[in-house]
Amino acid sequence: MAPVTRIPRERGGWWHAYVCPAHGLELDHGDPLSGVFPEGGARCARGCRVDTPAVRGAWTVLSHQAWARRVRVLAERGEDAEAVRLLGEYAVLYRELAADGHDGAQPWMLRGRLFHQALTDAIWAVNVGHAVGTLAARGASGTEALLPLLDELERAALDARHVLIDRGDLASNYTTWLTAAGVAASRAAALVRGTPWDGAKQWLDGPHGLFAHLRACVGGDGWQWEGSTYYHGFVLRAALLALRGTEPAALPSDVAARLSGMVDALGTLATDGGVLPALNDGPYRRVPLALEWLELCALAQQFAPAPQLVAIAAQARAEAGDADDGLDRSTDGWFAGPPLSERAAPGAVTVFEDAGYAVVRAAGVHAVLAFGPHGGSHGHRDKLALSLYGRHAPWQPDPGQVPYAQAEFRDHYAATAAHPAFRVDGAEQAECAGRVLACDAVSVTAEVSEAYAGVRAVRRVEAGACHLVDVLTVTVEDGRERTLTGQLRPGVGLDVQVEPAGPVRTTWYGDDEVLHGWHTGSEPLRPVTRPGPGPADDPQQVRSWVDFTARTSRLVLVSVYQAASRGPAVTGVRLTAAGVEVDLADGSRTVHGTGA
Repeated sequence: MAPVTRIPRERGGWWHAYVCPAHGLELDHGDPLSGVFPEGGARCARGCRVDTPAVRGAWTVLSHQAWARRVRVLAERGEDAEAVRLLGEYAVLYRELAADGHDGAQPWMLRGRLFHQALTDAIWAVNVGHAVGTLAARGASGTEALLPLLDELERAALDARHVLIDRGDLASNYTTWLTAAGVAASRAAALVRGTPWDGAKQWLDGPHGLFAHLRACVGGDGWQWEGSTYYHGFVLRAALLALRGTEPAALPSDVAARLSGMVDALGTLATDGGVLPALNDGPYRRVPLALEWLELCALAQQFAPAPQLVAIAAQARAEAGDADDGLDRSTDGWFAGPPLSERAAPGAVTVFEDAGYAVVRAAGVHAVLAFGPHGGSHGHRDKLALSLYGRHAPWQPDPGQVPYAQAEFRDHYAATAAHPAFRVDGAEQAECAGRVLACDAVSVTAEVSEAYAGVRAVRRVEAGACHLVDVLTVTVEDGRERTLTGQLRPGVGLDVQVEPAGPVRTTWYGDDEVLHGWHTGSEPLRPVTRPGPGPADDPQQVRSWVDFTARTSRLVLVSVYQAASRGPAVTGVRLTAAGVEVDLADGSRTVHGTGA
C-alpha cells in the first residue's frame, strides 16, 4: 500500500467534479493517501492539468474514502494501534467540522459534515463503523475514545434519513447507504460498550428500516427501480454490508427474495465472461468500481451464491489490474449463517418487466434490449436500444456515463443519439416506457408508442441456432413520410461494406472476438457512417457510428448477427412476406418472425 502520511484536514466536495472539463475523462487520482492534492494539478490522460476548488474538493473525497478503507484494512489485519490512532484523528476532525461553515455544497445536495453530501458521509462511515466493530470484537484497546464519533455518525445518518422520508424518498439509493452507516456505527458502539445491539427496530425492521426500504426500491423482477447497473449494485452492496452478522435464512422471506432477485439480475445481465453492461447512468469502466464489484461478489456469494458471480469477479479483477485497496475480498463470516440456496443459471431469454430489460443469448452473442421505464434522474432516452456483447467484447455496448460535473458529455451520453436505438426526424426520444408484446423460449418482442408523438416502434430479438435476428419496425401512424433512423453504436472497431446487391455487411472487431452483421430492410438502406464518441470511459476515443435512415412512413430494419466460428456461416439474409429468411452454409434455411 502507499506510504502513510496524513489524512486531509479539509472537507470533501463532490467526487463527480473530478473530471477534465475539456475531454470528459475522470482525472488521475495520484496518491490519495498522501493527504496532498497533486502538485501542478490533477492529470488528465489527454495531457491536461486541472486545478480548481471543485476538483480539489473532489480529490479530497477520494482521499478521505481511501483513508477509511485503509483503516478498515488495518483493523482486518490486526494492526490495532495504527487503526485506533487514525480513527482518533478522524474523531477530532469530525468534531471540528461540526462547528465549521458548509460553503461549496450545491443547493440540491442533502448535506453531510465531512463531505458536501450526506451520501458520501455515509459511504465513509460504513468503513469506519466496520473498522471499529472489528477492533472492538477482539477487544482492542482505545476504542472507548471513539464512542462519541460512532454516536455522532449514527445520529447524522438518522437525521439525513428523516429528511429523505419527509420528502417521500424512502426508495432513494441514499437511504440504503444511510441505513448501512447507521447499522455499522451503532453495532460498533454496542460492541465497544459490551452491550447487546438494540438498533434492529430503528435500522432493519422498523417502518423506515432496511427491509421497508428494499420493499420500496426493488421490483418484483429483482431490479432496483432506477434500472441502472451501477446503482443496482450500489444498493445491493450497501444492503449486504448492513446485514453483517445476520443469518440470511432468518430474514423476512420477501426481503430475502428481493436480495436474491438482485443477485439474479446481475447474474443474468452479465455475459458468460462476466462483463456487466453499464445500463443507464454509471461508469462504463472504472478501476474503483471494479474493486466495488469484487467486494459485492464476495458478499453475494455468502448470501445467495450464483455461478455467474465467479465470472463477474474474474472480469472485475482483470479490469482492476494492479489496483488493490487491501480489503479482504473473502469477507468470510460476514453473515451469521449459511447462504441461501444457489441461484440457477439463466436461460436463453430473460425478461425483466419492471426494469424494462430483456436479455437474449444466442451462440456467443449476448444481447440486451431496453424498453423502459425511464429511471428517474439516472435514466437515458434509449427506448428499444439493443446492446451487443461477446464473452468479453463490447461490440455494441450501452455507453455508460461520465462524472456528472461534465455537463456537456453527461447530456451526450444520456441522449438518444448515443445509443443503438431509433430516432424520428433526428429528434430526441421523450422520457417514456415501453412494454413487452410477446415472449417465448427464444425470442422477445417489445414496443414503445410514446417516444415520439404519433409513432409506434416494435423490436423483436430472437436467438437462432447459430445467430441472432433483430427486427426493428418503426411506423408513422397517420401515414405521413418522416425521417426514420435505426442506429448502430459500436464500442469496437467496425467495418461497413455496401454490396451491389444484398444486405449491407458489418464486421465488429473485439480483441479476440469478431462479430459479423447483415442488414437489410423494407426500404433501400443508406448506411451513413460518421465518427462519434466511444463509450464514456473515454469520450475522445472515436468510433464509427452508423445511421440507417429512410424517408418513409414505415421502416422495417433487419439485422442478423453471428459470432465468428459459431456454427454454419450465414450466407444470405432477406426480408420477405413470410418473415426474415436466413440462409446458412450447410444449405439450410431458417425463417423468423418480424413481431409487427
